[in-house]
Amino acid sequence: MATTHTLGVPGARLRYEVRGSGPVLVLTGAPMGTAHFAPLADTLADSYTVVTHDPRGISGSTLDDPEQDSTPELRADDIAAILDDLGAESADVLGSSGGAVTGLALVARHPARVRTLVAHEPPVLGLLPDADERLAETDDIVETFHREGVGPAFAKFMATSGLETGEEGAPAEPPGEPSAQDLADGARFLGHELRGTAGYLPDIDALTAGPARVVIGIGATSGPLLTYRTSTALATRLGSRPAEFPGGHGGFVESPGEFAEVLRKVLGG
Repeated sequence: MATTHTLGVPGARLRYEVRGSGPVLVLTGAPMGTAHFAPLADTLADSYTVVTHDPRGISGSTLDDPEQDSTPELRADDIAAILDDLGAESADVLGSSGGAVTGLALVARHPARVRTLVAHEPPVLGLLPDADERLAETDDIVETFHREGVGPAFAKFMATSGLETGEEGAPAEPPGEPSAQDLADGARFLGHELRGTAGYLPDIDALTAGPARVVIGIGATSGPLLTYRTSTALATRLGSRPAEFPGGHGGFVESPGEFAEVLRKVLGG
């Protein structure tokens, strides 16, 4: 059974959920929110206090200024504030996609708050040899959104990422007719979140200095994806090998039970 909480932070009001008991484990995405992580959270709640949340500006987490951009640094500070609200000194963190970038920023800004970060497929384009080209594609996606709307921009995003339309765990509109909230979240992602997330450059020194342990996760079937390239590039910079998880970019949605088994092993539980 999940309990729902709200928390006021500078510029926003956050919605988060808590399940289970035991060591605190935060599951975070961007733009994926609580609903995407619920099956995985339910699976892990037998041995962890599992925290999920809607990132600022997404779904139930509202903004004072709807035009505020979402950055990894802001989202990292939001997670630290949620830990404060729970009275938790530190937590393990699974971040997926943009949430993995949030996790990288969290370790850099609040290193004592993280025991182990599992950064699952962070789209850190600036680490790639063709970073300029990839970042230019991101700019074009954002410009297409402002010019033509969610549909055309999202189609470009999927094509450049290597994701298939409707792939589980992708920041996609769900199958069928999108709801008003789906469209709002898509617009938020394309207009105010994508550029800051894709352009984030990890602080390698901070990530390797400790005390947090950082593990890069990668999907077993993610080879064709842009995030496979970014994940392996980051793992190389950190001097480590990626941990392989079931499925692809959205493996935590596709196979939450199998994903949880691997996550437990990576966390040492």
